[in-house]
Amino acid sequence: MKGVIRLDEGGSLVDLAVRRVREHIRTADLKVGDTLPGEGQFATDIGVSRAVMREAFGALAALRLIDVANGRRARVGAIDGSVIGTSLDHAVATDQVSVSEVWDVRRTLELRTAELAALNRTDADAAEITAAADAMRAARDIDEITRNDIIFHQAIARASGNVLFLQIIRSFAPLMTVAVPVAWQTRKTPQARDEVLRRHIQIAQAISDRDGGSASTLMIDHFDVSIGSVL
Repeated sequence: MKGVIRLDEGGSLVDLAVRRVREHIRTADLKVGDTLPGEGQFATDIGVSRAVMREAFGALAALRLIDVANGRRARVGAIDGSVIGTSLDHAVATDQVSVSEVWDVRRTLELRTAELAALNRTDADAAEITAAADAMRAARDIDEITRNDIIFHQAIARASGNVLFLQIIRSFAPLMTVAVPVAWQTRKTPQARDEVLRRHIQIAQAISDRDGGSASTLMIDHFDVSIGSVL
């Protein structure tokens, strides 16, 4: 663990304490689930109060960098796309980023995840993707469609084999809860709505068939037709 905090390091004491905890995780080569020293030990070792360390631990927990639960020591946290999602939601709400910009990034990522999913998917992955597409078609209302659409795209990202893709796709979930119902309203006829649902089933089938080219092409169609009509 690094030594006592110096006043010339810049930032508040809480910021510097957060930095020390992160440095400790790296230098000690800690992994997800490994325990950390307590607030008291950190406070003594780096020369700050317990109150400062409590705030630092709280900030790290909010970022999901550590996992703090009552009755046990803090542990190293796992990567969590919801943190990115909160930031994206804030950026859109405050007009720092437009919905179309977010969806342009998402479109790019989803094409790649569909292609990789076709190459890397397990039988369990293929079954989960297909089940989500089928559930969308059997859904009774838009809330159920939206919920299964989110599951569908996250299952594809998981099947890609790249954990970062999964976490970034997860970060789009809050925006999807708004965008999917809006996009659905642009499909005025039963035939148009069925086409959207059918395309999800086709993507699932292409991934099941390990046909990366078709999966990617179908995903392009999905975004250009289903989402493009909103943007």
